[in-house]
Amino acid sequence: MDNLGLVSIITPSYNSSSFIAGTIESILSQTYLNWELLITDDCSTDRSVEIIERYIQRDSRIKLFRLEKNCGAGVCRNRSISEAKGRFIAFCDSDDRWCPEKLEKQLAFMREKDCALSYTSYMTCDESGKISSIVIGKRRETYFSMRCDDGIGCLTAVYDTEKVGKVFMPELRKRQDWGLWLTILRRCEVAYGLKEPLAQVLSLGINGLS
Repeated sequence: MDNLGLVSIITPSYNSSSFIAGTIESILSQTYLNWELLITDDCSTDRSVEIIERYIQRDSRIKLFRLEKNCGAGVCRNRSISEAKGRFIAFCDSDDRWCPEKLEKQLAFMREKDCALSYTSYMTCDESGKISSIVIGKRRETYFSMRCDDGIGCLTAVYDTEKVGKVFMPELRKRQDWGLWLTILRRCEVAYGLKEPLAQVLSLGINGLS
C-alpha cells in the first residue's frame, strides 16, 4: 500500500520473556513496513531485555528504553510515546500479537474515514495459540459512549498525531488506555472501528505487565 507515514508502536514489557518474542515476530511480519517498535522495560528480572536486544541487532527499527524503577505499564507507554517519531501511534503489549496485515488495513481504513482514532475487533487466545473468543468492536465510539464503557481494545488502537497531537496516557495504575481514548475523543469527537479481527491477546494465568 501507499506509505502513509511512520507508525510508532508502543510496547511496555515486564518479565515477558515467555512471550515477547512472539510479539516482536508479529510486528516484523507486518506487510506495512514503515514502523518503529519502541519497547520500554519496567525493570524486568527475567531474560526479557536479553531477548529484546537480540532482535535489536537484527532490525534497527526496534528500540529499547529501560526504567530505573518499576512504575507500571502506563509509565512505560508514556516513555515510549515521548520517544516516538511517527505520525501514527499504535499499541501492542508484550502479550499481544498482530495479524500481518493489521497496519496496512487499518491505515487504509483511517484514510478512508479521515479519522484520528481507529480500532479493530480482536481475538483472545491461549498460550498454544488456540482462539477462545472474538471481541467485536462497535462501528464507532464517541466521547459520550466511551464514558459508560471502554469499547476499544488497546492492542488494536491507532491514533493520528497530525489530527490530535501527541497524547499521553494518564498516570494511573489501571485503565490508562480508557483515559487516553477519552482525551483523544474530546479532540476528534468520533473513533471508527474496523470489524475484522486483526490482533490477538494471550489469556495468561498471570498478568504479564506490571
